[in-house]
Amino acid sequence: MKFTIKQITFLLTALFTAVLLSGCGGQKKGEVSEDKDREVRQESENPMGSLASFEAGTLEGELFTQEDLGEKDVTVINFWSLTCGPCLAEMPDIAEFAQNLPDNVQMITVCLDGSLDPEETKRVLEEAGFGGVTLISGNGDLAKVCAAVQFTPTTILADAEGNILGEAIIGMQKSLEEVYTEAVNAALEDMGKEKIGSDER
Repeated sequence: MKFTIKQITFLLTALFTAVLLSGCGGQKKGEVSEDKDREVRQESENPMGSLASFEAGTLEGELFTQEDLGEKDVTVINFWSLTCGPCLAEMPDIAEFAQNLPDNVQMITVCLDGSLDPEETKRVLEEAGFGGVTLISGNGDLAKVCAAVQFTPTTILADAEGNILGEAIIGMQKSLEEVYTEAVNAALEDMGKEKIGSDER
């Protein structure tokens, strides 16, 4: 059977599109895999890795390590970049969420390109009203987690030992406070701790 150039072009385009679509959806398919061995492995090892050992530099020139995670039950970590429009758009919501957290929960950010322009990073955060810790460099487990971030913004939760909890929150959230609160409360509930955002706090 002979194909015309137009038919061959159409088939190649369709094949290329299918490959792209399968690449975008590959991670989600892995998360709901029916392979029991893989499910067991994912229960003990988060796909993002862990933050059990690292050293990082903050925007203010200070040192931040896994020991700083150990001071809180849950640390919410937002990965963003200066070139990411949605990251900048949701930063005021992140700042507001951070201001209302109890003492046992903290919110930090990691600006993936912050070391290239620290002054602009400071300006963005000040304008958004975020006064918490922002990391702009790091090694060890933090470097590995940064390498695992495929999209910005991405937000993860870590416990006092540096274990990453649950699934990453990927993309700009229209109801950021609701989504983040739900994730934090799920983590705290697993620890037997009081939830946030309720009269029980």
